[in-house]
Amino acid sequence: MMTDATTQPVLEVTPRKIKIYAWSFAVVLVLGHAFVAWLLKAGGDSGITFKTGDQTGMVVIGVILACGALLFARPRLRLGPDGVTVRNLLNENTYPWDVVEGFTFPEGAQFAHLELPRDEFVAIWAIQARDGELAVQSLHRVREVAAAYQR
Repeated sequence: MMTDATTQPVLEVTPRKIKIYAWSFAVVLVLGHAFVAWLLKAGGDSGITFKTGDQTGMVVIGVILACGALLFARPRLRLGPDGVTVRNLLNENTYPWDVVEGFTFPEGAQFAHLELPRDEFVAIWAIQARDGELAVQSLHRVREVAAAYQR
């Protein structure tokens, strides 16, 4: 897909802590399954025989689980001339500026909200409460950029 200067995002926001957690957990999953695979070959006196295919299967399971953990590193919010693009765990949607009513962070919520018409909203996983001050700064920047486009 080709992009030019008019479609480039003006602001891109991603969460910080959840990325660290997701990558750390993914590494632990792969290393843990690799270690268990190594232990399988060591065997014992139980009479059960594990072969190289069993070890490979354990490592593959670890990699698959790690890929699932890395889904939590996907969230992203992009603001640009075309509108607001929200990418959460499994989906990515773009909302044009004429349907964007604002950005809020309700008290007690884990994620910021993209406010839409008729009291609808979309959770923005890219701005998470667990990021603390970074989430506050990100929301302020998002509101500044949005104000420029919503005039």
